[in-house]
Amino acid sequence: MSVEGDLEPEIETEGFEGYERPNGSVGIRNRVLVLPSVICSHVVADRIADAVSGAVSTPHGHGCAQIGHDNDQTRRTFLGLGSNPNVAGTVVVGLGCEVLQSDDVASQLGERDVPVRELSIQGVGGTDECVDRGIGEARELRRLAHETHRTSADLGDLTLGIVSSDLSESTVETADLFVGSLAEDVIEAGGRVVVAGNERVTADPGAARAAAANAQAAAAIDALVARHRHQPARATRIAAEASELDFAATTRTWGGLPVREVVEYGDPVTIDSGVALLDAPSRYEEAATGLAAAGAGIVCHVTADGIPAGHPVVPVLKISGDEGTVDALPEDIDVDATSADRATLRRRVLSIAGGEPSRAEEHGLTGFAITRVGPSM
Repeated sequence: MSVEGDLEPEIETEGFEGYERPNGSVGIRNRVLVLPSVICSHVVADRIADAVSGAVSTPHGHGCAQIGHDNDQTRRTFLGLGSNPNVAGTVVVGLGCEVLQSDDVASQLGERDVPVRELSIQGVGGTDECVDRGIGEARELRRLAHETHRTSADLGDLTLGIVSSDLSESTVETADLFVGSLAEDVIEAGGRVVVAGNERVTADPGAARAAAANAQAAAAIDALVARHRHQPARATRIAAEASELDFAATTRTWGGLPVREVVEYGDPVTIDSGVALLDAPSRYEEAATGLAAAGAGIVCHVTADGIPAGHPVVPVLKISGDEGTVDALPEDIDVDATSADRATLRRRVLSIAGGEPSRAEEHGLTGFAITRVGPSM
């Protein structure tokens, strides 16, 4: 899954050169996504992406034997990923007999003005033929990507994704506050912030509702809480810890700013500026995928554990407030929240937006998962 060949721009400190998309959004990477529509085609998708500089793939275990809300959610997520502003074009690769058909996904991406190609293993005559043809399609999309218009951009053009995957003391007291200051800077500049971590909302629905900016957002928070009340229970450490802390402490990553929108997993953010709450768990890989599908161009991941994985579609900054983790993993943590200041974090975000690789990108580490509503059949 190559992440090279992104036509890296010259790095700047207070602004950056982005990639202008047909819908007016600004990408900070210029990648071709090779998207398997089903688990059965992910090896073929990987081989295609590995052969094309600037292409990435997203191996997963979905697209077949899913029913109801899970099938709908997977479809939404594929469409969100394929239309992320960092994606210059998408090759959808199917098997041919799956529930979630590759030609259907490609057709809907085309309706979103995404340059898209589609092929299936059964449709073209087998694995080797699909790999060969897929490489040709991906190379053609890369050629078109080189023609993408460049535009000057700044913090206000970003959709910043945030996930804080634990509630340790160093995270709550140090790193979350630190990232909250970045959220304030992005919104002050006119940008958008989308935050994952539905355990914090379901642990204190009343406080979450009070954080809504308007009646529509409050109603959406109520709907999120009701949705989880009727889903299979998941006992997680972060959910238990969130129930023991007050809402203000668990939500410092968005700086106490009001929530203007609630986004279902797989759906795009629609507000022009402000905070959107994504209905995604705090588990890193699932949250990062949901944030990318929502339209985040860059993700800040707060981790006391030092989880090193990035994501195929979006660059991920690793931020930690745990001194032991920073000392143990100095080459995996982008920003040390115990010593860096607000301006340093802002500059680091802008430099990565301008093309400098994050630590996870440097190491070629990616993680990808789509959260599930219920069991597959």
